[in-house]
Amino acid sequence: MEKEVEIDVMVADESHEKYVDTILDTIEAAAKVRGTGIAKRTHEYVTQKMREGKVIIALAGEEFAGFTYIESWGNKQYVATSGLIVADKFRNRGLAKRIKNASFTLARLRWPKAKLFSLTSGSAVMKMNTELGYVPVTFADLTDDDSFWKGCEGCVNHDVLTRTNRKYCICTAMIFDPKDPRCLIHEEMYDVLRKKTQLKHEEMKAKEAEANEADNEKEQK
Repeated sequence: MEKEVEIDVMVADESHEKYVDTILDTIEAAAKVRGTGIAKRTHEYVTQKMREGKVIIALAGEEFAGFTYIESWGNKQYVATSGLIVADKFRNRGLAKRIKNASFTLARLRWPKAKLFSLTSGSAVMKMNTELGYVPVTFADLTDDDSFWKGCEGCVNHDVLTRTNRKYCICTAMIFDPKDPRCLIHEEMYDVLRKKTQLKHEEMKAKEAEANEADNEKEQK
C-alpha cells in the first residue's frame, strides 16, 4: 500500500511563486463546478501577496494542495481572508480547515485589533468561520473600502451586488470581532499552529529587514 504524502501548511514566500498559475486554474475550475461566482485575481496580485507574506499555501511534497490569502482594508481596521481552495485529490482530509485556521492565525498576528471578515457562498467555509467565532452580519458591517469591493468585479454575480448598492449578494458576510470574548476560547485551541505560523512570519520579517539594510548600504556607497 502506497504511503500517503504528508501535507505541509505554511506561510508562502517568493519561492512559491511557481505555483501561482496552478492556484488560479484550481480556483477557476472549482468555481465552474460549483456554478457560483468568485472574485478573480491576477497572477501579479497573488505573487505580490506571497512576497508580502500574506498567503497560506499547502504542499504535498512539491505538489500544490491548497491555498488562501489575507489582506487588510480600511486603514487596517478590517482584514479579509479570501480565495480558500483545496485541489481535488487532497479533499476530504480536513485540509481546508487547516488552511483556514492558519490564515486566521496569521491575520490575528499581523493585525490583532482588526475585524476579520469573510464573504462566501460555501457552506463548508461558513461552518469553519463559525467554529472560529465569526458571526453572520449585513454587508453594511463590512469595510467600505472601494478597493476591496472592486475585487468583486470579476465575479459572475457582480450585477446583484451593484443592483442592491452593495447591500447584499449571493455570498454570506461573516465577521470575527476581537472584542468578542469568544475569541479567546477559539484561539487557545490553535496554540501549536499559532507558534509555527508566528515563527515563519518572524523569519520573513527578518529577511525583509536584512534586504532593506543591504539596500541602504548600497545607497550610502
